[in-house]
Amino acid sequence: MGRTAGRTSEETRKLLLAAAGRVLRAKSISATLEDIAREAGVSKGGLIYHFASKDELFLALAQGILDDFHACIEAETDPEDTAPGAYTRAYIRTMLTPQADDTAVLEDMVLLGQLLSVPTIAAIARADADALEDRLRGDGLRDDVRLLVVAAADGANSAPIWGGRSRPAAELDALKRHLLELTRQPEPQDGQNWLSLPR
Repeated sequence: MGRTAGRTSEETRKLLLAAAGRVLRAKSISATLEDIAREAGVSKGGLIYHFASKDELFLALAQGILDDFHACIEAETDPEDTAPGAYTRAYIRTMLTPQADDTAVLEDMVLLGQLLSVPTIAAIARADADALEDRLRGDGLRDDVRLLVVAAADGANSAPIWGGRSRPAAELDALKRHLLELTRQPEPQDGQNWLSLPR
């Protein structure tokens, strides 16, 4: 079965990926293609027409999560902001702006964590994280400022994964404002920062 009447190939792929996400959340990577096909309401042959193997399906699912994250950063990028730290500011806004469906975002993060147990996906995610880190490092901010604001944004965003409470929107907004302000601080006149100060 190549295609269900009335549904495009791309729509079917999205249906299969959504079904794979639901099944993986319930069964982790032990889920089978049969499980996923059943959840999607298609035959196993129909699934294999779009994704030749479970690894290919899982890889597409992980890549979609990573791509969505980068699209969020691009959407938060201010085209008028040409000062050093512009990309970092977009990253902070992405991490600390409440989403329309925070539960779905959290579920994607947990799902990606499950997928990272697949070595091929772990390698792709590591390369993606390295590229993101390189982009942040090359954004023109002092190292101490970059490390502080990125670590704070990451921590506030990921706390619910480890059982912490989600911060109220007002707290997230205040934290976001403070971190954005830090990215616009001038260089210290003595050229030192807390990373280079003697301990």
